[in-house]
Amino acid sequence: MTRLDTQSTEVWPYLQAARKLHTQAAIAKHLDVDIRTVRRWELRQSQPPGYLVHALQRLLPLEAPTTPNAAFRFIDLFAGIGGIRLAFEEIGGQCVFTSEWDPYAQKTYAANFPSDHGISGDITQVNEMDIPDHDVLLAGFPCQPFSIAGVSKKNALGRLHGFADETQGTLFFDVARIIARKEPRAFLLENVKNLQSHDHGRTFEVIKNVLERELGYTVRCKVIDGAHFVPQHRERILIAGFKDSVAFDWDILDLPEKNVRRLKDILHRTDGSEPVLGHDGDKYFDHIKGRVDPKYTLTDHLWAYLQTYAAKHKAKGNGFGFGLVGPNDVTRTLSARYHKDGSEILIKQVGRKNPRRLTPRECARLMGLSDTFKIPVSDTRAYRQFGNSVVVPVIREAARVMRPFICEPHYQQPEFPGLVR
Repeated sequence: MTRLDTQSTEVWPYLQAARKLHTQAAIAKHLDVDIRTVRRWELRQSQPPGYLVHALQRLLPLEAPTTPNAAFRFIDLFAGIGGIRLAFEEIGGQCVFTSEWDPYAQKTYAANFPSDHGISGDITQVNEMDIPDHDVLLAGFPCQPFSIAGVSKKNALGRLHGFADETQGTLFFDVARIIARKEPRAFLLENVKNLQSHDHGRTFEVIKNVLERELGYTVRCKVIDGAHFVPQHRERILIAGFKDSVAFDWDILDLPEKNVRRLKDILHRTDGSEPVLGHDGDKYFDHIKGRVDPKYTLTDHLWAYLQTYAAKHKAKGNGFGFGLVGPNDVTRTLSARYHKDGSEILIKQVGRKNPRRLTPRECARLMGLSDTFKIPVSDTRAYRQFGNSVVVPVIREAARVMRPFICEPHYQQPEFPGLVR
């Protein structure tokens, strides 16, 4: 063996360690080489020079310290503000890759998850080979229309087709191509409840077909209402998948009784017990006067418009209009459009003519986030982000029941006498 071969052999362990923590693009940038060069090294198509050992040694401790006690590694796609990540970190997971395209969501995410691996932008521009190995893929992917016509035509012609043909042009395709390449032990996908009925059920049919038949995963789906945990009706579908054939069943979820939590649990407290949050500068609540900032109260003009709008539709037999709620109520679903007029959730105010909208801090609480969660963006951006977020306690319970099947591949759930499946 030549000296070059010996030195190259010594580089492999460091390169492999770096790839568990960094993308090929990040390693290429650090070593000042072309990304294709790193890819050839990893595929053993060429030999890395021996002198790179020292450069890779510097890369490991300085940029991406490992978490030795992590129970598993996961990636966070379409990450938003990190609600899904929170739950899976709590059960012992380590996030090794994050993708989120919106720069304002990135800002909120970075403020709450200082991370050495950074945040990748548009996932459609990320090569799946550049994503670190991981045990679990997490994704709150957006729902987009799927083209069924092309698949039907291929079926009629007796031609083979795969997920690339069925889902190309949708963001689900990016989830599928990463699963196909990295083969994680498990995944959890989150979406709106209507994903099941979109396009008369054909969209969901394509998704399940890809995950089960094309990619070979055992898939279980469950629609859960956030009202089990927070004072908000918010139904979302969770799609769990496992590479191994396991006895996972969503029926093992421990869901509290719905509608027990009430709006008063998340509203700013005016009795002097509202916590002082230094990281937000108390920008939503005036502690001296013991009240919510008056800017969240609707103007006379907006309140008159909303009442007129509701009355007009009521006369036509429609249900459109504002949602006026008090401390003992449960709200409608908080949406990303809440910043426009706040009409879907308006809070009654004692002794005032006009109601008010929720503050961003109250929206965070409505999604099950603690008061330690930082909100570094404007109100408009914050409303959009919380309207697009997951209800964290729902994901926390999902993570809890998935953990044994992630960390113990041969785990079989115990039988519960009398459990109806």
